[in-house]
Amino acid sequence: MSLDPAAVHPWPRDFANARAVQEDLCKRVRIQKLRRRVRIVAGCDVSIEKDGKRVFGAIILMSWPGLERLETSTAVGEASFPYVPGYLSFREGPLLDQAFRGLRDRPDLVIFDGQGFAHPRRFGLACHLGVLWDVPSIGCAKTRLIGEADTPGSRKGDWTPLLHKGEVIGSVVRTREGTKPVYVSPGHRIDHEGAREAVLMATSRFRLPEPTRRAHGEVNALRRAWLARNVPGSRQKNVK
Repeated sequence: MSLDPAAVHPWPRDFANARAVQEDLCKRVRIQKLRRRVRIVAGCDVSIEKDGKRVFGAIILMSWPGLERLETSTAVGEASFPYVPGYLSFREGPLLDQAFRGLRDRPDLVIFDGQGFAHPRRFGLACHLGVLWDVPSIGCAKTRLIGEADTPGSRKGDWTPLLHKGEVIGSVVRTREGTKPVYVSPGHRIDHEGAREAVLMATSRFRLPEPTRRAHGEVNALRRAWLARNVPGSRQKNVK
């Protein structure tokens, strides 16, 4: 059963309390082989209004390994935490948690457009919500937050370890030939190898895994629809 974020911690609004939450909950993270059969995979993404005040979250459930869309849940709300690298789970987490609670079915694996273990305190978005939801989770980010790595080969499936202070914190993975690699790290209840394999299995014609790519499209459509209803004449580009 998932933990209740409100019971574990009220979502902090300041850095000191946010860091304390990370340092406490990171002890619950389990980097281990996936122990359950995956039938449903979720993709999560967040979009933020240009002024940074309003947050839009979406979770897409898809069959595994067929990757057929099963269910979508979205949420819209005000940003309660500023944009600070390393603390994005406190900005994006509340809306994604709201969307998660709106799902009818429960995923067996969740892929986030963001960091997992590849984080200064080893507690990125995928770790944070993986622990709170008690579900295997993976961070698949488009950019690196920390760490050093060699450039992987050019073929799909080529990868190199991402290192920080002598520790393997993730993998730099080529998901499609001719595109930039992505940064994959376990979030909770999965290991590095399992995270890489799942991301590659979920990736087809595009650079990003299909669940997060679909969630990205859904959340930006949600943002555009909200702006059309509430900000007449608004025409904004996709923002993250």
